[in-house]
Amino acid sequence: MNQPLSYVHPQARVAKNVVIEPFSNIEKNVEIDEGSWIGSNVTIMEGARIGKNVKIFPGAVISAIPQDLKFDGEETTVTIGDNTTIREFVTVNRGTKANMETRIGKNCLLMAYAHVAHDCIIGNHVILANCATLAGHIEIGDWAIIGGLVAVHQFVHIGPHVMISGGSLVRKDVPPFTKAAREPLSYVGVNSIGLRRRGYSNEQINHIQDIYRILYVNGLNVSKAVSIIEAEIPASQERDEILFFITNSSRGIMKGYSSNRDEKL
Repeated sequence: MNQPLSYVHPQARVAKNVVIEPFSNIEKNVEIDEGSWIGSNVTIMEGARIGKNVKIFPGAVISAIPQDLKFDGEETTVTIGDNTTIREFVTVNRGTKANMETRIGKNCLLMAYAHVAHDCIIGNHVILANCATLAGHIEIGDWAIIGGLVAVHQFVHIGPHVMISGGSLVRKDVPPFTKAAREPLSYVGVNSIGLRRRGYSNEQINHIQDIYRILYVNGLNVSKAVSIIEAEIPASQERDEILFFITNSSRGIMKGYSSNRDEKL
């Protein structure tokens, strides 16, 4: 149902039961699936692919061209998964020829003023709190929570089930299942509360804690810690996921916390 004061380009493909509130602008080459709601003063530009039951609140701008001087007008997209909520004044830029797509998964929440730059890949059930800012080419795993005012450097990878404290600067990759805080960003523990909420057993959580105790608490370098984990920790899906993340990190992973840092401040 389109309000008379909204504009929908004739070449946009909008399901019949989509609600578009007044003063919103839907450009050509846009697809919006069933049950979605587009609030007032929303701008959805070329290349947007909006899933089912998505809610986009007033002032958001979806699928604007990348803020990348290398962008040369290539036809790229933004994909937003089913049941995702995008709050006021969020901006999501479409991809470049590097990946051709910016993608946000299903059941995500992007709070007010969050920014997702070109070529980011965000998993399912991810939360970006108010004013969280993602540079280009960032990957975020399922169930990650990014606190308010967090700024993430381009090409950083953030693993699934991670929680990052508000106001953090994320310059390195953040391994799965961890909590990250302080400056510079450091390991502060396993996200055990989040894992319990998502059905992980105490045995699984203890297993993950054993892995990160070797990696971050025992004072070892990363390569030595990885070799000990491989030799001494029983194989499991969680162990293998952590090791795969670490060994495939191109930027390097965040460091362990040292109390000496506080003494220097």
